[in-house]
Amino acid sequence: MKKRTWEPLGTLEAAVMHVVWTHSPVTAREVCDRMTGPEERAYTTIMTTMDRLHRKGLLLREKDGLAWRYAPALTRAAFEKALADGLATGILQAHGELALSAFVDAAAELDESLLDRLTQLIAQRRKGNT
Repeated sequence: MKKRTWEPLGTLEAAVMHVVWTHSPVTAREVCDRMTGPEERAYTTIMTTMDRLHRKGLLLREKDGLAWRYAPALTRAAFEKALADGLATGILQAHGELALSAFVDAAAELDESLLDRLTQLIAQRRKGNT
């Protein structure tokens, strides 16, 4: 079975998903009420965004009276892992060994211990453990 790939979320989509991941199940009204400051948007904008996230497969929904009650289709960690997997695959397909070299260089610049972790992950993969 092919893994589902995800596109990065836009700013509003990410803000909506944050509310859903932390307070689900929720209605669009409840999400709207929780979004304040720069994230604040009109109820209809939140409702449209949640419908779009549902059509993308990120939100599950069921009727609750006249409203829809939404829950995440996958955990934040599962989404982030799938997103990272898709981005890494795309970069490796496009740039191959050059991408691997850049990845190792970036890991070394960020934190030398990441190279040790990368070595561990490679060893686990070679043993057949993921």
